[in-house]
Amino acid sequence: MKQNNILIVDDDKIILDSLCEFLKLEGYSTAGAESYKQAVNMVQKQKFALVLTDVNLPDGGGLELLNLIRKNYPQTVVIIITGYGTIESAVEAIKLGAYDYLTKPIIDDELRLTIERALKQQSLISENENLKSQLEHKYSLDNIISQDYKMAKIFDLVEAVADSRSNILMTGPSGTGKTMLARAIHWRSGRKDKPFVEVSCGALPETLLESELFGHVKGSFTGAIGDKQGKFLAADGGTIFLDEIASASAAMQVKLLRVIQERQFEPVGSNKTITVDTRLIVASNKNMPDEVKNGRFREDLYYRINVITINLPALNEKPADIPLLANHFMKNFCLMHNRQKKGIADRAMDAIQRYNWPGNVRELENIMERAVLLSKTDFITLEDLPVNITSHTPEFAPADFNKISLKNAIAEPERRIIRATLEANNWNRQLTAQALKINRTTLYKKMKKYGLEDEAERLGIR
Repeated sequence: MKQNNILIVDDDKIILDSLCEFLKLEGYSTAGAESYKQAVNMVQKQKFALVLTDVNLPDGGGLELLNLIRKNYPQTVVIIITGYGTIESAVEAIKLGAYDYLTKPIIDDELRLTIERALKQQSLISENENLKSQLEHKYSLDNIISQDYKMAKIFDLVEAVADSRSNILMTGPSGTGKTMLARAIHWRSGRKDKPFVEVSCGALPETLLESELFGHVKGSFTGAIGDKQGKFLAADGGTIFLDEIASASAAMQVKLLRVIQERQFEPVGSNKTITVDTRLIVASNKNMPDEVKNGRFREDLYYRINVITINLPALNEKPADIPLLANHFMKNFCLMHNRQKKGIADRAMDAIQRYNWPGNVRELENIMERAVLLSKTDFITLEDLPVNITSHTPEFAPADFNKISLKNAIAEPERRIIRATLEANNWNRQLTAQALKINRTTLYKKMKKYGLEDEAERLGIR
């Protein structure tokens, strides 16, 4: 059995039984319906890979059934059966989305070949839908791990602007997840079925960047042996993400200003103007107002791209996310590399939380992959981490306890615990005190002692 369910719809009982029997002998699982109503009832209750339907039915029509299936069951392929006198209906069916049509009397070899081809088409449709679903999950906003209040505000902003056409400027240090967030914005918008195109402006010299963005025509420069489509045209109807925008030269900034303002450009070496409908997201790890102030970035371009600003915080600004992300990456890499790990040992986690993470989330991800691959025990231990991380873990020798009081030794861990709990509770003192099982007065005193009150004021939190 080929495990492909086929529904055959024909009001002629002899033809219906004949087709069912023939396809069963070919190894397919078949079901028959003698009317439009019966066919609709069956497709609602059972999944069919293919529907083979006559164009004329006593209580409806094959084209009506085709429309219903295309609208509600897009992974089901439809083939129309028609007589010679209704060939116009068959052509109309193709326009409406039928895979093919067969004319009566039906020839066995023609039916066999058409169904084989149609089921291959159905398999491709199903595979594409599955891949699309996987991509949508991978780049979903829900897949970005964070419990930090600053990230929660960013998620709210993304929800508000994802489906607009407004340009977005993302700022923040390298490795904070700007590309991932740009993809999440695209997949949350009405453009998700169109392309998402990413270009790193800092990775290409100016001459190649212009060709990469706008395309070129054959012979426009040495090495242009054929016409090339640019990234802006490739992203037509979708989203283009320009990373490291601050590295664009002055000449390139002028060209970008025009395409952002007018949605028009000319390929290198061409006089033909191309118009595109492309949503723009740009990113920079530099301070853009400083770049404008120092004359390295055009002010008019800055205000064009800076309609919506999303500033991604560095990893060390959201310490409560560090253990969450570390465990998330560990589980992902265990699946990827077929390793079994029960968790991260306390001392290893302590070192991970003490480290400053200059490379941000990307660095943490790389470290966790390395640890999963190198670890020989059930847990990720201190020995599985690189020396630049473990060097931040204090190891007291016996003589050291003559040099440090217990009060001073526990001060830093206490400060980090209080700060992480504040972060986890969006700096709400009441919730933080409850989580730490201390009263609010004690919390206020400790916040003042460790400079956390001043930090809260700098963050604008009262």
